[in-house]
Amino acid sequence: MYRLSFTIAFLFGLFLVNAQSPHGENFRVACEQCHDPSGWTIDFNSLQYDHDKTEFPLEGSHQMVDCKLCHEDLTFKGAPMDCATCHTDVHSQSVGNDCVRCHTSESWLVNNIPEIHEENGFALVGSHSNLSCIECHTSETALRFDRIGNDCINCHQDDYANTQSPDHQAGGFSMDCTECHNPMGFGWDSQSINHDFFPLTQGHDIQDCTQCHTTGNYADASPECISCHQEDYAATQDPNHQINGFSTDCASCHTTAPGWKPATINHDFFPLTQGHDIQDCIECHTNGTYAGLTPDCVNCHQEDYNGTQDPNHQTTGFSTDCVICHTTNPGWTPATINHDFFPLTQGHDIQDCTACHTNGTYSGLSPDCVNCHQADYNGTQDPNHQTSGFSTDCASCHSTNPGWSPAVINHDFFPLTLGHDIQDCTQCHTNGTYVGLSPDCVNCHQEDYNGTQDPNHQTSGFSTDCASCHSTNPGWSPASINHDFFPLTQGHDIQDCNQCHTNGTYTGLSPDCVNCHQDDYNQTTDPNHQAAGFPTDCVSCHTTAPGWSPSTFDHDNYFPIYSGNHRQGETWDTCIECHTTPNNFTVFDCIHCHQDDHNTNLGNQRCYECHPNGRE
Repeated sequence: MYRLSFTIAFLFGLFLVNAQSPHGENFRVACEQCHDPSGWTIDFNSLQYDHDKTEFPLEGSHQMVDCKLCHEDLTFKGAPMDCATCHTDVHSQSVGNDCVRCHTSESWLVNNIPEIHEENGFALVGSHSNLSCIECHTSETALRFDRIGNDCINCHQDDYANTQSPDHQAGGFSMDCTECHNPMGFGWDSQSINHDFFPLTQGHDIQDCTQCHTTGNYADASPECISCHQEDYAATQDPNHQINGFSTDCASCHTTAPGWKPATINHDFFPLTQGHDIQDCIECHTNGTYAGLTPDCVNCHQEDYNGTQDPNHQTTGFSTDCVICHTTNPGWTPATINHDFFPLTQGHDIQDCTACHTNGTYSGLSPDCVNCHQADYNGTQDPNHQTSGFSTDCASCHSTNPGWSPAVINHDFFPLTLGHDIQDCTQCHTNGTYVGLSPDCVNCHQEDYNGTQDPNHQTSGFSTDCASCHSTNPGWSPASINHDFFPLTQGHDIQDCNQCHTNGTYTGLSPDCVNCHQDDYNQTTDPNHQAAGFPTDCVSCHTTAPGWSPSTFDHDNYFPIYSGNHRQGETWDTCIECHTTPNNFTVFDCIHCHQDDHNTNLGNQRCYECHPNGRE
């Protein structure tokens, strides 16, 4: 009894101790993980609580810190995780409050200063690699590193302002020192001046800058040649650059080699080839004139043009642009006349120009056929071109072969195929008439249309466009009637039109089934279509196969028997089970199967009032 009482008291005391835990009710770690039975003192060597599984793993010097330095009370809640809360910012907020950017948890020593600078866009290379931090980051304390900017001028403003050879400030030099000075070097040497905007090559390869930059101002120097070479340009006499208006851009003819040679004149605007390949410029540039000259041929060859008699270029009105017919070969030969506007082929392949150009006339002539062949056109009688109104463009039917043959009439607007393949034009063009005729079939075949009796085209209102049914084969056969509006398939595949078109009637007929099958519909008794009110659209159940079979009746359109509670084979086997009146399918019986469903006899129609779809 004593032991039982002790056990109860101990458990009750343990409950009270647990309820009064100094760590709070949300701390769920077993006591023995931190404490041992000898007392509440914590032995950190045997401590089982794994702080690395929390959001703040204990690394480096944090492993030796007393818990109470971070956790203000024994609930261990709300301990800060940012560096600045525990560690005084000795840098006075000059580098931010994220200590781990530079320091590790091992110690406060910083071993990655070059990397930190490179991440901030200013690599410590060249002469900057040997500097102490305080040489750039000057302040009242050696631990304050205010941001000073990455531009050279931020530190070197005094150097820039005090430099006199040359005077950077007066010369308007760039404040980006790296444009001229090498950041990898250890001094201000100017071996890396970027002068690409004006390459210092050959005659411009001058080590003394003042030879060009004479004013001591480096910002006002122009890269234009004439800026330095105006006197050279003005003094040159062979040829005189100034009088002839030569370009002041020396590089257009000269290189930068000393002595201005070799000089290359760009004469591409007037190629100096063959007869124009002249070394002595004054042969063309007479009187030393180079400016204002035109590249037109006649500028130099007016006398040649005027003196030519075979043929006479001047009276004939030939072009003064010699290159249209001539090359630049000496002697003007070979000469090629571009007659592409009127090809000289076959019958037109005439070597004697005067055969066409009568009286030595070359200008103002028309390339139209009738210009030379009016007499031929007027004199042709088979057929008579003039009275028939044929085109005066001979090439529309004739080639340029001598004798006008073969002649090909373009009859594509009315193809002459099969029965229309007639060699004698007068069979269609009666009385020699070729103009004003219609390509419509009935224009020639009105009598054929009127005289056809099987079937009678006229009374049946058939189209007068014979090609809608007939080909151009002689005899009008085979004839294909386009019956797509009513496909003649299976039972409708009838060769004798009279079976459907009784009394020779082809117009005004309806494609509705009942138009031909009213008797079939009325006489069908199994089931009685008329009594049952079946639709007169036969294709709703039947195909066009002979015998009306197979036929398909979709009963679900009226009352579902292929699905739901009235599925065939489950509740019924024959139609008569519901349609109790033979041959009258408008009458149906629900009570036969459902007489006890509501313990009353409501009648068939009353069932359907509540169950219109047959679902219970």
